[in-house]
Amino acid sequence: MQNGFPDIDFDSRRLSDYLDLRMGGGAEILLTRISGGQSNPTYFLDRGGERFVLRKKPAGPILPGAHAIEREFRVLTALHGTQAPVPRPVLIEEGSEVLGTPFYLMERVEGRVFSDCALPELDREERAPLYLAMAEALAKLHAIRPDEVGLSDYGKPGNYFERQYNRWGRQWRESPSERIAALDRLAEWLGANLPEDDGATSIAHGDFRLGNMLFHPTEPRVVAILDWELSTLGHPLADLGFCVMPWHTAPDEYGGILGLDRQALGLPEEREFIRHYYRHAIPTPALTPFHAAFALFRFAVIFVGIADRARAGTAASSDAADVAPLAQSFAERAMEIIEGRQPFDT
Repeated sequence: MQNGFPDIDFDSRRLSDYLDLRMGGGAEILLTRISGGQSNPTYFLDRGGERFVLRKKPAGPILPGAHAIEREFRVLTALHGTQAPVPRPVLIEEGSEVLGTPFYLMERVEGRVFSDCALPELDREERAPLYLAMAEALAKLHAIRPDEVGLSDYGKPGNYFERQYNRWGRQWRESPSERIAALDRLAEWLGANLPEDDGATSIAHGDFRLGNMLFHPTEPRVVAILDWELSTLGHPLADLGFCVMPWHTAPDEYGGILGLDRQALGLPEEREFIRHYYRHAIPTPALTPFHAAFALFRFAVIFVGIADRARAGTAASSDAADVAPLAQSFAERAMEIIEGRQPFDT
């Protein structure tokens, strides 16, 4: 506790003084830690009748290029006002003098967040429209040309899957975690089956899933896409492959919908979601099992990283250690797709 705020590991008075200097006035602040984040610590911040969200890098040692809140702020600045719904960026502090790590502020957008892909809190008829709204939001993002919003240098063009495979494969190899046989087999298969570069490039979110969408309070509409830490210039099928993970993971595997009676629950099938994306997207190559398996591989390595931080005591969430077994689960699900033991329905 810092200065009366539970779950705050920095000096809130120093932050208050900083905001008075940057934003004017002398308003008091109210901070509330947002639970659920596994990466960058995130807080609601109320100040003088205005409502913001503060995101900061975690304390302690981090991998090079990880927790890139500077990139988050840049992409929010570029996309604000476009057809891609994002919160308004407010300010960024890239030094560590105020909070001990860099941080930024963005506006707080009112809406609904859902972590369980079965959407149990909604009525049956409300569920499919939310999935289709997410598909539309992804298509709108991919239709934005990076050079038209000042993001032509936001990543390297071309060979996206090869570069991403090298990045996540290296992170897995360098992890101090115990070896996971399924993840090793998956990494080997992906390396041997990388697709040829087809030249498709878009702004890739990198973590585009239900839990990172903020939906309108009452309508089936995405009002803000959140958590841009992994965004870059990339291939649109990387995001789309990531989006279909719920159909290939079980409810106890990060809230997937594999094995559920989706028709009874009013949840769309994978084919319906993918086709809805293509109906709203610019011309895009077909999604294949490689893209779905690659997304599961990348998420598995992310889980490994979360477990590594939990052991080091620098994880942003108290339940970080609980997700460690999911690395193996996701690797095994990817191998099921590759080996045809799990249907891939486009």
